[in-house]
Amino acid sequence: MVLSRTARIICPSFWKGFKSSKSHLPFITAGNGEHKALTTSSNLWYPRGVRPKVQRSKQSGYVEQVQSWNFSEEEEKGEAAKTEEETELHKPVMLEEIMSIFQPSDNQVFLDMTFGAGGHTKAILQSNSLTKVYALDRDPVAHRLASKLADKYKSRVFPLLGRFTDLDKLLKDAAVQHQSFDGVLIDAGCSSMQFDNPERGFALSEDGPLDMRMDGSRVPSTPSAADVVNNLDAQTLARIIRTYGEERLAKKIAAMIVDYREKHKPIETTAELATVISFAFTHRAAADSKDSLGRKLHVATRTFQALRIFVNDELNELHHALHTIKPYLKKGGKLAVLTFHSLEDRIVKRFLQGKNVNEKGKSLHERKRSHDWTTDEEELKSPDWQIVNKKVLCASEFEVSQNPRSRSAKLRAAFKL
Repeated sequence: MVLSRTARIICPSFWKGFKSSKSHLPFITAGNGEHKALTTSSNLWYPRGVRPKVQRSKQSGYVEQVQSWNFSEEEEKGEAAKTEEETELHKPVMLEEIMSIFQPSDNQVFLDMTFGAGGHTKAILQSNSLTKVYALDRDPVAHRLASKLADKYKSRVFPLLGRFTDLDKLLKDAAVQHQSFDGVLIDAGCSSMQFDNPERGFALSEDGPLDMRMDGSRVPSTPSAADVVNNLDAQTLARIIRTYGEERLAKKIAAMIVDYREKHKPIETTAELATVISFAFTHRAAADSKDSLGRKLHVATRTFQALRIFVNDELNELHHALHTIKPYLKKGGKLAVLTFHSLEDRIVKRFLQGKNVNEKGKSLHERKRSHDWTTDEEELKSPDWQIVNKKVLCASEFEVSQNPRSRSAKLRAAFKL
């Protein structure tokens, strides 16, 4: 069977036969001193092992502990206080378009599955004094912000801490029944407050620890980006970077990373990793690297995206979220999903079309050969969803000029039938 590209992205079984040489496998060192090999089969997609201490194999002749960069509870509280001041400057992406889709009315209940800094939730609350919002986020800092918002809007905001894969249990614990929500919003990817904090290790703009875990230290067993780049072999790193970052020079970048860590030291900061990645590019390629707005784009951007998606298992989480929320939406309820790159958008598009994400698509040439003249309008039909807009919605030119981070945003929305 030939798997589609989307299947290769999201289907863990694709990797089960994919193993590296055991002689080069790193070891996870648990608190009890037990060494466990970090394999690259299903663990590539669902990394397991004890997080705090990661050591290279003693066979390599080099052993060094990677700092865990975990936040203490006091530091998380301080971070939440600092972030609260910054939320006033936060600009929620495509807010007008989302509000025009939801049109909140009396006694309606919404689920914001990516609370972040709370921009979309606040807009829903302020649009109608009788609306309620369940605010989910996997980030403890965002959860603290949601809890403070709940104090302001008594009995109208219900904070939930967890991943998309925890949603079903969280809603059942909160006594939420099926067909309870009038609208569900998913703002996929990384929040602005995570990008803007160098200590979280997501951004290239400032140096910080190479972390990238959206959960912070809440789930200690989750490897950080530093664990990934310092322990996986070149072949595995190249596949991660090529698949999740759609980076042409994935093999060369992976080779640079492995060469640096073996000859010098483990990579521990974002600036250090960005510098290593830049060695894979010529001066001309680096100078010509630009984003969709024509602005200079750092050559490490796609690799950072790939590592972030892998560390947080973002695509599998998104796929799980779409299927989990379906029974909780009322008939006629609205689902709105914001995505920021083609991998996420492809999963959402296929879900709303009622297609299996592992199904291989047909090119225009293949359609001609099989005399398949299905129109775009017919292809958008689904027994479960009615698409709001035939074409995907993008941020307006004015919004992009005011908030450049919205330049790659795509909004898909649908009514539940």
